[in-house]
Amino acid sequence: MNPRRVVITGIGAITPIGRGKDGLWQGVRAGRRAGRTITRFDPSPFPSHVAAEIVDFDPLDYIESRRVRRMDRFSQLSVAAARQALEDAGICLGSSELREAAVYLGSALGGVSYAEEQHTRYLADGFHAVDSTLALVVFGGAGATNVAMDLGINGSVIGNANSCASGLIAIGQAFELIRSGATSLALAGGAEAPLAPLAFGAFARVHALTTRNECPESASRPFDRNRDGFMMGEGSAVLVLEDLENALRHDRRPLAEIVGFGVTNDAYHMTAPLASGEQAARAVTLALTQARIDPSDVGYLNAHATGTPLGDAAEARAIDVAFDTAAERLPVSGTKGLHGHALGATGAIEAAITVLALQHGWLPPTANLEEPDPECGLSHVPACGLTRNVEFAVTNSFGFGGINASLVLRPL
Repeated sequence: MNPRRVVITGIGAITPIGRGKDGLWQGVRAGRRAGRTITRFDPSPFPSHVAAEIVDFDPLDYIESRRVRRMDRFSQLSVAAARQALEDAGICLGSSELREAAVYLGSALGGVSYAEEQHTRYLADGFHAVDSTLALVVFGGAGATNVAMDLGINGSVIGNANSCASGLIAIGQAFELIRSGATSLALAGGAEAPLAPLAFGAFARVHALTTRNECPESASRPFDRNRDGFMMGEGSAVLVLEDLENALRHDRRPLAEIVGFGVTNDAYHMTAPLASGEQAARAVTLALTQARIDPSDVGYLNAHATGTPLGDAAEARAIDVAFDTAAERLPVSGTKGLHGHALGATGAIEAAITVLALQHGWLPPTANLEEPDPECGLSHVPACGLTRNVEFAVTNSFGFGGINASLVLRPL
């Protein structure tokens, strides 16, 4: 049996720079930078005081109140983005085809922030003050299962916790499921709501966060000589993936096609990437091989580009290894200077941005890249962006524990 062709027909997104497919793209095109001094809690005990918060999200805009009360913020973001994605694809809630669909969602931390809040209540007022549904709300698969319950989906429902690569891995796994013929329709992406003192402080403790507190909007500086860490964010993005024949049969217009996916592991360190970038490069190569294309066929690379000194340098080396001489002409950018690093959701958000870049024929620049680091000697997209139609694009997502994921997309 020949592999099925897998297309993206809908995008949903709740991010600090815009909601929905159009809102997200407007935020990217406007260069909207979400960095702000944290308001969700007092950041003064920590060296980092900045984050990319979502300030205008009301779950009641998407979910009925009785269900909202049974979800924490990460599940609310999951369901909201999934509903948006279905609407964008033109799939009606209650549709019979949803019953056999799949849900693949990633989240690095799941409901850890809500667990932290409930622990504070426990310390203050004891056992009976704790939410009786806590165990059901905070586990890593709660986002995926809440989406399934909300939409009436009875197919394969999988939540993964593969660190900051979770969202892209969820999309890749859904791609492979549809490609194999096991299902014709899936919702895939990621959600993260990590902005609480313990979770935030844990990343500060390992020196992963930027401490450029004096100018929050420019604190996140991927590939810049003066980068010093990532800016934590929150958000969600969910894509509707379909077998191409299924999409055409239902008169749904594909936004892009997924043609390759690769995953590897550095097997080296929990926080530091393998400096040579060789396993990250292999993830890219695996994805290109599955797509049956050469490195020179790729016209844009959306980088993981967190703004950490070690991470960006290792990714630049990985790009050089994977693309060889083609790297000299490959436009590269990262968008975390806009929307921050939403951990397990970030790969899904950036996959959505990559699809939109292909659709609109415009490649976004890297926000706050003022002095490119010679150690990251890439062909950076210029600050004004780049108007260009490309045949293939790659988006990377890497995570703690040495997890490397890469996805190849093409416009349709």
